[in-house]
Amino acid sequence: MFQIRFVWKNLKGRRIFFIIGILLSAIASIPVFVNPYLTKVLVDDVIKGGKKDWLIPILLIMCGVVLSVSVIRFFRVLFLEWASQFMLLRIRKHLFTNLQYQEMRFFDRNRSGDIITRITGDLDLVRHICAWTVYQFTDSVVMFAASVIFLFSLSIPLTLSLLAVLPFLAIAIRVFMKKVRPLYQQLRFKLSELNTAAQENIAGNRVVKAFAREEYEKEKFDRKSLEFKEASLKAVYTNQKIQPFMEFIGQSMTIITVLVGGLFVINGSISIGTLFAFSGLTWALAQPIRTLSTLLNDVQRFSASADKIIELYYARPTIVDRHDAVDTTDRIRGKVEFKNVSFRFDNLQVLSDISFVAEPGETVAIMGPTGSGKTTLIALLARFYDVQHGEVTIDDVDVRKWRVSKVRSSVAISTQDVFLYSDTVDGNIAYGNPELSEEKVIEYAKSACAHGFINKMEDGYNTVIGERGVGLSGGQRQRIALARALAVEPPILILDDTTSAVDMETESYIQNELRSLKFPCTKFIIAQRISSVKDADKIIILDKGTIQIGTHETLAATNKFYREICELQDVPELPVYKGGN
Repeated sequence: MFQIRFVWKNLKGRRIFFIIGILLSAIASIPVFVNPYLTKVLVDDVIKGGKKDWLIPILLIMCGVVLSVSVIRFFRVLFLEWASQFMLLRIRKHLFTNLQYQEMRFFDRNRSGDIITRITGDLDLVRHICAWTVYQFTDSVVMFAASVIFLFSLSIPLTLSLLAVLPFLAIAIRVFMKKVRPLYQQLRFKLSELNTAAQENIAGNRVVKAFAREEYEKEKFDRKSLEFKEASLKAVYTNQKIQPFMEFIGQSMTIITVLVGGLFVINGSISIGTLFAFSGLTWALAQPIRTLSTLLNDVQRFSASADKIIELYYARPTIVDRHDAVDTTDRIRGKVEFKNVSFRFDNLQVLSDISFVAEPGETVAIMGPTGSGKTTLIALLARFYDVQHGEVTIDDVDVRKWRVSKVRSSVAISTQDVFLYSDTVDGNIAYGNPELSEEKVIEYAKSACAHGFINKMEDGYNTVIGERGVGLSGGQRQRIALARALAVEPPILILDDTTSAVDMETESYIQNELRSLKFPCTKFIIAQRISSVKDADKIIILDKGTIQIGTHETLAATNKFYREICELQDVPELPVYKGGN
């Protein structure tokens, strides 16, 4: 029932179209008994009764009924399509909007292939119910009910004989629904796995080719396809098992009509015309029964898909604005402080009691071994996750008390793993500020040392680059991403291994540009190159969830990890090592 209420809610604004479509469907089903009744009149009154002048009018009425039903059904489909397409658009927009505001944990838990399945295939099944299954169900119910009422008016005993098969039908339906529902849930799960396998393969095509794993990926996809095929066939087989029974019930009505109706004609209980009318309307009783398995099949598929859509529709992020959230149109100064911050992913402790301060305009470098929590640290600052203990403040206000939009718009991030859109170079750089002038785009491209190679492209800044920056080198993508981050002139700039794929000369140029930005900015630089961090105001060494803070000179003399990195990179003029962790 909740799925039905969900559909009804999202039909708001077009419910009148939906209701008109259902009414037209009901109206189109009612005349099913008219032509059988006219057939009875033809047999009893025209052929046997000799009223030949009735023949032409009756035939014209029969033709008019057929024509009018066809017209009504045409408009019925139009109204239901208008309503269902509106509902489809409304739900899809809501789902996509809801996705935009989900936190990172949501995407950690849900695979992109499954999400795509929900907003495409699952949603189309819901639309199918509104546009087609509903009117087929209405047709069947109205046709069956109208036929029963009309047949009762002709002969109650013969009608009761036909309806004697219904208890067997009810038992079959109950058994069928109990078996088929879990099968469609499994089928939907296998489809999600198949879509995920395809999406991951397409997104990771470079990795596949780099490791020559085409055959492995093909076998994996074939396996997922086979599992989906087997789940589909299992559902189809189960559905087809009830089909012969439904067909038998439908045919049994014809047999009952001939046998019982024939006996009633012989003993004079009904006329031959009445038997003809029953024969003409037996299909109106049998047809709904024959289509019942298909309707039940659609309903079970709808139920499995609607549950997944509803889950996504009502998914609510925990990282949201408080009712008393701080908001201001003033530019954030950029003071950042971590106060006894601890954070864990499930059972993995990542950060433990971290404390430090970055004053406005300072450059803070973060280093540490893989898995030490460097990226997690900046994710907490941008409020992609919330701390479990302690607090992170911006301008002495807990980030949980700021409006989320204010925090995110004040923190620009450029990462090592660059994502670029299938758009022009200009569009990618100005992504965070679409109103940015061409001169400003060029200015920030120069700051990121990207202007030179962009100018050499066929169409310069109007060159359309492929998805994820296909056609560009790793260093070129990183520089465009850096220009994109600079273009919003953020109070807080986070560079996560942004220059890892560029040469030393380019890195030196970028470092000089970052030191002379034309807007006030607190910078956080995550890097493994000493050349990228040695001039920072503070260097934070993260290791096993704890930190040590110092400058290049103090850490080179006291921190074992930092000293080893310096020696590996042949950093000149190191101070005497005094020992330490």
